[in-house]
Formats: sequence, structure tokens, C-alpha cells
Amino acid sequence: MSVTGPQGFRAAGVTAGLKPSGKPDVALVVNEGPRFEAAAVFTSNRCKAHPVVWSEQAAADGRVDAVVLNSGGANCFTGPEGFATVHFTAEHVADLLGTSAGDVVVCSTGLIGEVLDRARLSAGVAAAVTALSPEGGQAAAEAIMTTDTHAKQVLVERAGWSVGGMAKGAGMLAPALATMLVVLTTDAVAEQAALDAALRRAVRRTFDRIDSDGCMSTNDTVVLLASGASGEAPGQAELDAAVEEACLDLAMQLIGDAEGAKHEVTIEVVGAASEDDAITAGRAIARSNLLKCAIFGEDPNWGRVLAAVGTTDAVFDPAQIDVSINGVQVCRAGGPGEPRDLVRWEGRAVRFVVDLHAGDAAVTTWTTDLTTDYVIENSAYST
Repeated sequence: MSVTGPQGFRAAGVTAGLKPSGKPDVALVVNEGPRFEAAAVFTSNRCKAHPVVWSEQAAADGRVDAVVLNSGGANCFTGPEGFATVHFTAEHVADLLGTSAGDVVVCSTGLIGEVLDRARLSAGVAAAVTALSPEGGQAAAEAIMTTDTHAKQVLVERAGWSVGGMAKGAGMLAPALATMLVVLTTDAVAEQAALDAALRRAVRRTFDRIDSDGCMSTNDTVVLLASGASGEAPGQAELDAAVEEACLDLAMQLIGDAEGAKHEVTIEVVGAASEDDAITAGRAIARSNLLKCAIFGEDPNWGRVLAAVGTTDAVFDPAQIDVSINGVQVCRAGGPGEPRDLVRWEGRAVRFVVDLHAGDAAVTTWTTDLTTDYVIENSAYST
């Protein structure tokens, strides 16, 4: 149920020794055709890792034959040597597969500022090519993990065709992607423009709306490969729906595995004057450390919601806002609603509904609480 679920793809995951733990750290996904259309989106962080700079150019023509990924090092801020390693890796993959380096997307994840061991990476690429298999999706998904506690995979099936995917990411999850690497595959017959439209629509409505900690990564990459091996050519709406379903499933897996999180939080902003206003308000709420701490303590402190919304330029009247927490309307028309002690905290799921009473637009954003475990994990990340 991963990237090798659709027809026309092989994958592998191997150990190259890039991680001190000795766990798998090099993955490879190969499109075997007969078609090679692709689309990709990348971090909007102005400080981009070397693999992102390379891959933006590699994917620009709409063809990608292979995606090679490593964990154990982000290859970011590693100087000319770091970019040379990306170029070498793409050339190495291309030579072994008999394709062009310009059609190889390279992805890296891990600690910033550490130079990758090129010899180990080279040996890992060679081993991954040897290990390529139509059943290799699971191994590939495991090889890209960093602080993830488990592999994240998806398979969305349609009549005669499907969309598969794998993702990694557990921290630095903020709009404008996340510290995520995502590879999506489909055996549908689709033109590059259709793939690009489907991917951008899906990313905007899923990955761009998860926000665990307000931090944006330097390495974000989401790539969609189409082999056409099924012979089925879905319409744009059907393709859009399947790609979005796969992305939403993976996005929810990312939030569910966010570093240190005890609660997974859904924030529905309704009654907004525009979609942009709803997104702006939702992001402000999701990024409020005060509110995230309150959620960790299971404290229904709805005043922190209004305080967050008030920092935005969204259209609203403070005297009209309603806030519900887990189905209890604790704030009504900008004032106290039902008693706070009616709010029940059961399990990990928490749901906020914030009605701005300014229009008909609605957007859902997802976040997590801010816990002591998150602080401890990230205070010692590089040690």
C-alpha cells in the first residue's frame, strides 16, 4: 500500500551507514513507464537545501524517471561540496538506471549543516538499485524516516488505476509544506499539466494546512510520478480527488506522529469573508503557543483563540465570534457561552470550531499541542 501499489514502479530501501543508528537511510523509487510525466512542489523557505535547488530544475520539464532519497543528513548549508554531492548522486543513479541525471529528483532529510559521506551514499545508491522491487515500497518508506516513529504510506484505489504514496515528517510541520518528503505515484494516464494541477490543488488543501510547530523546513519536497501503466485516463476531477485523498491521508499521518504530541487538533474556521481569511485565522490559532499549551493541559481556555484571531487582518467583528471546543460552545458572540467545565477531553482528538460570522468561507487546519516531550526532543536533536 505504498509507492509500488500502482503499476509501473519499483522501489527499495537500504542501509548505507549515513545514520549512526545503523537503520535504513537510502531509498529509491523508479518509474518504469511507459509514460514518465511528473509534477513537484518544494519548500517556499528562501534558505533551500542543495537537493531542492537541484530538484526544482530536474522536475521543471515535467519528466522524472527516479527519485533518490536519503535520511541521516539534510545536505543543507554544506557549501559547494554539498551541491557537488547532489550532482554526483543524480549522475550515479542515472548511470545505473540508464537514464539522464536531469530526470532524477534528489531528496535529503536530517540535520542541517552536516556534510554527507559521499562514499557511503554512493554505495547505498548502488545497493538500492540492486534491491529495486515491485514490493519495495515498505522498505523505501522506512529508509526516509528521521524522528518518525513509523513509516507513513497510502494507497488510493480507483476503477483500474490507483495513487500510492509515502511520506516522512514529524517536526517542523508548518504551512508552506512541512519538514516532509513525499513521493506519490500513479499508474493513470495523465498529461503533465493535469498532474501539476492535481498536485498543487491537493497540497494547498492538505499539506499546506498542517502546522505542528510553526517551523518551516529547508528540504520540503512533494513529487508525483505517473507511469500510465494502467492504460486508464481519468478526468481532471477524478484525478484531483484521488491525489487529494492520498495527500490528506498522509498529512493526517504526519500530524498523528508529530514530535511529542499528545493531542491532534482540528481547527475549523467557518463564516469567514474569504478562503484566505479563513486560512489566516486558522494558522494564527494553530500557531498560538499559549493555546497549544492550554490544549496540552486540557484547559478549555477559549480566550486564547480570540487573542490569536485578533492578530490577523481577517474580516470579523470581535463581538460576533463564536468558539466551540469538542462540541461545547464556550464562547458566544465574543463573550462567555456554555461553562468551560462541560468540555470533555477524551483521547487524542480535539476539535475547535471558530465562527467569524463574516461570510460563507470555511477552511480546516490541523495542529498539535505543545508538550514537554516536544521541548525535550528538540532541545537535544543534534546530540
